[in-house]
Amino acid sequence: MPTPRALQLAQDSGLDLVEVAPNAQPPVARVMDYGKYRYEEQQREKEAKKKQRAITFKEIRLSPKIDGHDFETKARAGERFLAEGDKLKVTVRFRGRELAHPDIGRGLLLKMGDRLKEFGLMERSPLLDGRQMSMVMNPTHRATVPKAEAPKTEAAKPA
Repeated sequence: MPTPRALQLAQDSGLDLVEVAPNAQPPVARVMDYGKYRYEEQQREKEAKKKQRAITFKEIRLSPKIDGHDFETKARAGERFLAEGDKLKVTVRFRGRELAHPDIGRGLLLKMGDRLKEFGLMERSPLLDGRQMSMVMNPTHRATVPKAEAPKTEAAKPA
């Protein structure tokens, strides 16, 4: 239909003539309430934003001379980060002559990866970069429980 006729039809019905596909041959337009259309579009975008979660990096720093208990503490922190759905970067910092033994750092990172394999997958294997060696782990599944909310345990009922 010709543009002036469509415009007149839209004005008669109290609506707007909105060009939907300007690149089509011939261009496509619709008669609609543009304000209502914009509002619905904003609501859809807001809902989509609510459902998405920004991926954050958490970092754990280790030393080649770390003790077993300290390693376990760091591993539990890594479990928590991965369970919350965050990416995890595990870094081994070399100081002084420790840099002469990068195999110790690599072994430490692989041990951490093996310890956390049920919580996440290794995205980037251990890589030496200057005086530090790091690896990145992705969570295996997205967190269903929000960070602020902790799972509740039910108290034992008397018999």
